[in-house]
Amino acid sequence: MGFTRAELEGFRGRSVPDLIPEEPTLVFVGINPGLWTAATGVHFAHPGNRFYPALVAAGIIPRLPRIGDDGMPETDRRMFLDAGIGISNLVHRATARADELARSELRAGAERLATDAAAWHPRAVAVVGVTAYRQGFARPRALAGRQHETLGGAQLWVVPNPSGLNAHDTVASLSEAYTAPARAAGVIA
Repeated sequence: MGFTRAELEGFRGRSVPDLIPEEPTLVFVGINPGLWTAATGVHFAHPGNRFYPALVAAGIIPRLPRIGDDGMPETDRRMFLDAGIGISNLVHRATARADELARSELRAGAERLATDAAAWHPRAVAVVGVTAYRQGFARPRALAGRQHETLGGAQLWVVPNPSGLNAHDTVASLSEAYTAPARAAGVIA
């Protein structure tokens, strides 16, 4: 994959469709699409993002998906859909960095997500990023892990952000954090 900075800037403000199976069991919710994600149409697509390596390390998916400039092959999309794993975002607007989002956008996204979760009926929803969760859900003291409330009837989890900008987490620590909601949803034993 390769994009110039100017090409990536052309994707600012775009959205990426949710990847949601007909009957999701676990939905990971990112903060918002980055420019690489908007360019490829694949969630968590930036080459430095550790989301997919952490999912593989946790046994949630069997192998890394292939992501190219033109997206993800259908066989790799099916790997998620057939496993009941969905991917969405709190805010659908692509930015270079999550700190470009207004708190009001995160709050509106949390409200929309509650409605979506109620329609999807997953067992668990895992919001990827504690700061975004705190701002979007007005829970300034929230910690990572399972939350006391549910979201649209689903267990609500907050897990670390896999962005390379979140330097204190590793693939191993992310894998461990992603295992808990995956077990709760029945995706892994």
